[in-house]
Amino acid sequence: MLEVANLEVVYNDVILVLRGLSIEVPDGQIVALLGANGAGKTTTLRAISGLLDVHEGDITKGSISFQGRDITHAKPSEIVEAGLTQVMEGRRVFAELTVDENLTTGAFTVRDKAKQKANYERVMDLFPRLAERRDQTAGYLSGGEQQMLAIGRALMADPKLLALDEPSLGLAPMLIEQIRDIIVDINKQGTSVLLIEQNAMMALSIAHYGYIMENGKVVMDGEPRKLLADEDVQEFYLGLHGEGGERKSFRDVKHYKRRKRWLS
Repeated sequence: MLEVANLEVVYNDVILVLRGLSIEVPDGQIVALLGANGAGKTTTLRAISGLLDVHEGDITKGSISFQGRDITHAKPSEIVEAGLTQVMEGRRVFAELTVDENLTTGAFTVRDKAKQKANYERVMDLFPRLAERRDQTAGYLSGGEQQMLAIGRALMADPKLLALDEPSLGLAPMLIEQIRDIIVDINKQGTSVLLIEQNAMMALSIAHYGYIMENGKVVMDGEPRKLLADEDVQEFYLGLHGEGGERKSFRDVKHYKRRKRWLS
């Protein structure tokens, strides 16, 4: 469904952030893109969704195709209309609008009123909490509720592929579990998902395939079982090290960057 091939992105004509990145999202699957802060995950998503210009970024090499169509330099509105929507990091709801008004903005590209209604009912089924707060101002919702609203707003555009940027960020463990389960439900309903996360355990527990980024490129990819079994992934992303997978503090594992066995 989505293919990113040998992508390079430069900011301000100077800073090279993505260095030949290649990833794929097959139809009907959840694909996780993992990496620490500064690895290039959000830049990847900006390139896919057409938002690089806003941040003074340019694609200098490579290509992005969605359902066989080249969208490398397409406008964000064209990408949304093609069926690819993004939920940004930090939720970014319209704080002064109500829940229903936020959802209405997400349906802007859907011309069919019957389809708009069906999408709205889908969101209400997925998020009963939002149904209880339809007339409430979004800025007064909790962090978890705002994340639900941000995902619901994206679903109002009836996407074929939903791209999520750090949906677990800043949420309590119980809410992270709820968001994880909702992502699974969305996927079961036929929407493919690109899940960008630092929370490797959450992402790999539901993904069909995973990629790990470091310094603007993919350094490892494979099925979740393979990634979770890797010693470096266990040490750096899960805080486990040594026989029996005992948990260590960050101070004990920070030497990871000096080793990077997968780059040798």
